[in-house]
Amino acid sequence: MSSCIANLIKFLHQSPTPYHAVNSMVDRLASMGFSELREADEWSVEKGGRYFSIRNGSSIVAWVMPANKPLTESGFRMVGAHTDSPCLKVKPEPELYRNGYQQLGVEVYGGALLNPWFDRDLSMAGRVSYLNAEGVRCKALVDFKKPVAVIPSLAIHLDREANKGRSINAQTYLPAILGQGDEKCDFKAMLTQQLGEEGVDDVAQMLDYEISLYDVQPPALLGMSEEFVLSARLDNLLSCFMGLESLVAANSDEGMLLVCNDHEEVGSMSAAGAQGPMLSQVIERLVPDVESRVRMISRSMMISADNAHGIHPNFADKHDANHGPLINAGPVIKLNANQRYATNSETSGLFRDLAQQVDVPVQSFVVRSDMACGSTIGPITSAEIGVKTLDIGVPQFAMHSIREMAGVKDVESLVKVLTRFYEEENV
Repeated sequence: MSSCIANLIKFLHQSPTPYHAVNSMVDRLASMGFSELREADEWSVEKGGRYFSIRNGSSIVAWVMPANKPLTESGFRMVGAHTDSPCLKVKPEPELYRNGYQQLGVEVYGGALLNPWFDRDLSMAGRVSYLNAEGVRCKALVDFKKPVAVIPSLAIHLDREANKGRSINAQTYLPAILGQGDEKCDFKAMLTQQLGEEGVDDVAQMLDYEISLYDVQPPALLGMSEEFVLSARLDNLLSCFMGLESLVAANSDEGMLLVCNDHEEVGSMSAAGAQGPMLSQVIERLVPDVESRVRMISRSMMISADNAHGIHPNFADKHDANHGPLINAGPVIKLNANQRYATNSETSGLFRDLAQQVDVPVQSFVVRSDMACGSTIGPITSAEIGVKTLDIGVPQFAMHSIREMAGVKDVESLVKVLTRFYEEENV
């Protein structure tokens, strides 16, 4: 196993929620000499300086200032991804007690593929707000890590039509079982106890939480030659990882930037999402003058990295025959005539050139003309800040499932191309 894939598996395992993913990225950035600039502080940057800024604990922008010329002459080589994935989130008043079972009510976040959530060993993780003993509002991350919940399937003996495409009622079918008892559980008390076990022992009152369920099965390599990586949240922590690995690996005198936004799976319209002002505000603080900022943006380019649909051998008819990407056959340029992807011939041409320079094959994805096309942060970011943009990704199976599948070779290949992109002088 290469160091790149070993680092990927570690990152995925440490990142059950966007908050944990950003924490993991901060650790990596700090180890590579990046300094945090807090949004509430006054900023001062230096040539060649390495910085990052966080919003909501779940979105991050990291960048390197050009070493030998002004940012207005260099521009930024930008890579964008998103930190969130479809999942089940615990409701504000979740406690249920039915037939002797303690349960939690959950809400579906994003376009989750729900069937695979049944019969899984589930844990819980997220962020909490609380008052400490001095009455000060605090926040902390929490991760139960071990299996604490399950959503059992109904036996086929009680539903003979189960294999004929049964629909899932999210309200009635998805409450998770925590255990048995004489009354419903106290979820906030459970969080307080777990925080104590994790070393946070100053909780006087639990105020609120954002907690998600997740599968404890760790990431793994699969295949006779270990050519596949399987994990939860490959969409889109895989792209966050590849962008970060490329940023810290690049040997460049140009401006480089990585943005990883939360809330893409629910439309990106939030303060921390791509449709919010986070990235534009970072750029405005770095280049306050409007004239200079427009010049800088014109010398910049964004690569939006979000996984693509690989052609499934059992469902090949779901693809356009000429645009069915194969896993481990190279990164994918994503195109759509109706601007669901931001790719144009100029940005795709640059990517193809860079891929050739590092000997990486490139594929194309266009959705079938009789099917709706998904989207990414690419068109949103392009429209928000006016930067020319390309949409790409690595092919994967089972997108939005609780466990997804991608190719080891594709990961290593795209890291090579993104690293070369960060080093490119003319974008």
